[in-house]
Amino acid sequence: MSTPLFSSAFTLGILGGGQLGKMMLYTTRKWDIGTFVMDKTEDAPAFQGCDVFFEGDIMDYEAVMEFGQQVDILTIEIENINVQALQDLEDQGIAVSPSARVLNLIRNKARQKSFYQENGIPTASFEILQQPDLNTNREFPFIWKSAEGGYDGKGVKVIRSQEDLADLPQQECIYEDMIDFELELAVIVARNTSGEIKTYPVVEMEFHPEANQVEYVICPARIDDAIADKARAIALQVSEAYEHVGLLAVELFLTKDGDILVNEVAPRPHNSGHYTIEGSVTDQFEQHVRCVLDLPLGNTDSTIGAVMVNLVGDEHHTGNVIYDGMNDILQLSGVTPHIYGKAQTRPFRKMGHVTVVDQDINAARKRAELVKNTIKVVAQ
Repeated sequence: MSTPLFSSAFTLGILGGGQLGKMMLYTTRKWDIGTFVMDKTEDAPAFQGCDVFFEGDIMDYEAVMEFGQQVDILTIEIENINVQALQDLEDQGIAVSPSARVLNLIRNKARQKSFYQENGIPTASFEILQQPDLNTNREFPFIWKSAEGGYDGKGVKVIRSQEDLADLPQQECIYEDMIDFELELAVIVARNTSGEIKTYPVVEMEFHPEANQVEYVICPARIDDAIADKARAIALQVSEAYEHVGLLAVELFLTKDGDILVNEVAPRPHNSGHYTIEGSVTDQFEQHVRCVLDLPLGNTDSTIGAVMVNLVGDEHHTGNVIYDGMNDILQLSGVTPHIYGKAQTRPFRKMGHVTVVDQDINAARKRAELVKNTIKVVAQ
């Protein structure tokens, strides 16, 4: 008989208490699974939803070791974690999903890009540097990426001229060809401990031109079936190469020539899958829990067309948050806001998202733009 997971002493540990952890707790509450969460701030979004909250730095070796030794299975909601501690916990017999090996490959973008090259996975041409080369002969424009620590558009810059190289951090980085793409796509792959694998439908992503953050996620992507099948096949190729457990969000470029290139991946629930809460049979957060607990995977089919709108802090506001226009969007059909529980807003900080559903995906996209223009995340 398997270990009792529900209404028992079993504990799932989550490293990181941000909005992804908070939304993961929707499922653990629904199924009465015990949860411990660790984050460095006690006002983290996941604080209210877990059974036990630990205040600690997930980059601190001792803190992660102490936390991990108190749970049955350990998972993450962010990659920037002390990976050595995870490896040592695995060596002690603690189940960690995704594994330290997978996290070590993914969290450093230079290692991640090299992994694609070594495994025959299509990706943009790149070179790895220990620090920026200010006298590069590479043709402009190209993309600079920090190897470590980048997230939500940070650690990425378009280099259009020699002057753009001047203020880059002196650390390991990537110079990458700038792709003339038609669309940015994503596929989420779910894989449990037993090796069962499923993919979600291909989504289309539209980015903010300045912040380099996703503004809209559209499901299904407005592409033909052949392109969708190709995107899902490449995402499966990436998943099988990593042999991860949990979710793997695979971000892709569709080039103007019809090629699919892997941009980067995230081994956890992802912004490109938030639409699944209202738009899919099984949402991505429940699916991640199913994966790490080695439960049968849920149906990944969409139930309706869905568009996700990111709610980010207004670029001119910092301070105690106000969601101006909430009453107005709540009057719209098929609109569901999710507020993450962050008391302080700042420019471009992710504060929530809104899902818009409609049988007609183009109607949903149009209403999503109305939502974007109506609700504003400002300070008091």
